Amino acid sequence: MALDLLLTVGLLLSTASQLRPDGAPVGPAEICLLVWVLLTFSREIARLGPPLTPALSRLLTFWLLFAVALCIGTMTAYVLGDRHDPALFAHDIGAYLLAAALSGLMVVEPGAAARLQRIAWLSATLGAAWLIIQVAFGWGLLDPGEYDTWEWDRFRGFSDNSNQLALYCAVLVPLSLHLADSARRHGERITALICMMVAIIVGRLTKSDAFLLVLLAAGPLFGVFKLWKWLMSRERKMLLRSAFAWLLVMALPLTIAYATPLGSTLAAELEDFAKGMTKGGGGRDTDETARLRFEVWNGALRRGIDAGLLGLGPGPHLEIPQSIVAGRRDSTNAPKHEEHPKFGVIPNFEAHNTFLDLFVQGGFIAVLNFGWLLAVTLLATRRAEQDALTALVCGLAIFIGFHFDVRHPIFWFAISLCLIAPRRVPAARGG
Repeated sequence: MALDLLLTVGLLLSTASQLRPDGAPVGPAEICLLVWVLLTFSREIARLGPPLTPALSRLLTFWLLFAVALCIGTMTAYVLGDRHDPALFAHDIGAYLLAAALSGLMVVEPGAAARLQRIAWLSATLGAAWLIIQVAFGWGLLDPGEYDTWEWDRFRGFSDNSNQLALYCAVLVPLSLHLADSARRHGERITALICMMVAIIVGRLTKSDAFLLVLLAAGPLFGVFKLWKWLMSRERKMLLRSAFAWLLVMALPLTIAYATPLGSTLAAELEDFAKGMTKGGGGRDTDETARLRFEVWNGALRRGIDAGLLGLGPGPHLEIPQSIVAGRRDSTNAPKHEEHPKFGVIPNFEAHNTFLDLFVQGGFIAVLNFGWLLAVTLLATRRAEQDALTALVCGLAIFIGFHFDVRHPIFWFAISLCLIAPRRVPAARGG
């Protein structure tokens, strides 16, 4: 239990980058996670190693191929004479090593499913409390001191930017839904739903378009899976939930007819979302930010193709767009404790798209490898009939389309939980 709590604290603080001492490469989160890795690894060595389960085998396969892709990319960059920032190169290597150790050790047997379920409950309950504390600081109910909990009009808590906090909320919402769906007691179900509501509210305070899209996609997806399961129930006596599901199906044509006039509004909202590059500086010019996003993405594609589809190794490899440099020079009242790539002669900007960033670092091998991991994780949740975890994987797949998240520990906790998901035990009769 002590190790579970230590890992949970590390996961909670992993997005609170402002808590790191100025200039320090690590902070409280990294220390907690490293201590957990060392203690857990020592335990596994003492008992001569864990059994090679399917979940562990998949993660080991992924990280082995990922390391090969990055090595090939690094050698390609050396041959091409590509310049990179040594500090950022080392940062990515350290982050990947920590992520590999965390993900692998989280799924080791025996008792991986029960252990991750306990950590999920700790992450949901303590995470909701941690979010509430950050909101209290943000709204002035508690004195934040030297910390700046707002990024202009976007709430970021103790994170460097609001997207880090949005990622945690994007994981916590379907995670809490999973706990509510699998709970055996009403008290547990209510607690999980409260945690989910807290995560939704704080996630919306970040004004992250990616988080909003995750909500709009993952929620209905969970409902579709539940509806299908209830409709396909083989029990002779129809459950109350199955009857309600049939009513929903019969009402679907009327619902579609009623919602059709809203189609143009939804299309306009999706168009606005596609234009939303950043909220830095207020996000005042959506046309400019859309142009900027596609400029960066095209630059990432060109860099990956110029490297022969083999990548350029760890670290960022894109030039900072001039419009961003000019915007930072003209910005006023910029939030404190905000880290930006420094403008210089060495490329140090990222595409903010996981697949494109992996394409630049590890080429087509890294992209195919990561796509395979997402696919087998999604398949594991479907085989286990864990609808909320399926929604979690789909939500992550959406979120990483607009951010580079494979270095975040909370991402790998979610992947590990989904890979080890036990098959759903049918609920008691009576709806």
